[in-house]
Amino acid sequence: LDSPLAGGRKLPGMFTIGEFSKATGLTVKTLRFYHEQGVLVPAYVDPDTGYRYYRAEQIETARIIVRLRELELPLERIAEILREYDDEGDLLEFLEQHRLTIAERLKQVKAVLASLDEIISREREARTTMTNASFEVEEKQVPPMLIAGVRMRGRYSDCGQGFARIGRRFGRHICGKPLLLHYDHEYREDDADFEACMPVRKGSDVDGISVRELPGGRCVSLVYRGPWDELGRSYAKILGYVKDRGYEIECPTREIYLNGPGMIFRGNPKKYLTEIQMLVRG
Repeated sequence: LDSPLAGGRKLPGMFTIGEFSKATGLTVKTLRFYHEQGVLVPAYVDPDTGYRYYRAEQIETARIIVRLRELELPLERIAEILREYDDEGDLLEFLEQHRLTIAERLKQVKAVLASLDEIISREREARTTMTNASFEVEEKQVPPMLIAGVRMRGRYSDCGQGFARIGRRFGRHICGKPLLLHYDHEYREDDADFEACMPVRKGSDVDGISVRELPGGRCVSLVYRGPWDELGRSYAKILGYVKDRGYEIECPTREIYLNGPGMIFRGNPKKYLTEIQMLVRG
């Protein structure tokens, strides 16, 4: 250990590195490393022997360094803090601010954990639903039907506005379940091209609502039970079926909402029934 003597004499009020190690709970090796890193520099280094000496007030600084290391702060940051906050009041202010930062980070982490729990739960439920579902891909002929439709571009969730317009204009002539025609070959987030439609007994074009016959034909179909934001798995299943058989899909594809939210009550999304229909050739 470094000697308590400097040039053969004692240094009043100074601790040798060994004494300072005992007083602070830091090993001599650590103290030497902190000196090299400029984090805790001895009050005096004998130029002849290289022995290190520390003042009593540096004990508190050493304890602060230990506490900051417990916060997993890098030594470079600790050195900056000690330079910026040279008295206890300033350092306390820093610690309080750092606590607020950690608390905010903890809040964000808890929110992420809650989201992960929800995602895991929904993923497990969706997989169980698809595994246990009695609905399978089938092929059938669908007849032509008279529809009233509102062509739209935007988010898929905007389709409710189109259905509402049709309902107001053709209420008593509506004769079937609402359906959505998809004109895109891929999923689009904000600029999807789709048409909200309702089967009607009769009618003619009015206020941007097109009334026409929707062609029938050979169709590959799959009924899905569950929330609409989990439809992707059903699309994967029906598209796999189509590709395995070498069929060619005719646009637009269709989603028919057999059971969903009412005009007033949202209902239970787990019980929604949606039929995906794809007219095919080949």
